[in-house]
Amino acid sequence: MPPLPKRKLSKGRRDRRRSHLAMSSPNLTPCPNCHKMRQPHHVCPHCGHYAGEEIFTVEQKPAARKKK
Repeated sequence: MPPLPKRKLSKGRRDRRRSHLAMSSPNLTPCPNCHKMRQPHHVCPHCGHYAGEEIFTVEQKPAARKKK
């Protein structure tokens, strides 16, 4: 028979153990080219630049039509 716990763990003890499992928000830094927030060491999704070079061109979305 496998070993079993002798006592029930309280909800507080269980939750304190899981306190380090929470997800954290990603770090964001301003892009030196367009000054919008992006993840460090990643290509900027707004302008397509990385380390002063244009990696890809970003297509502009068509303008939204006004409702009547």
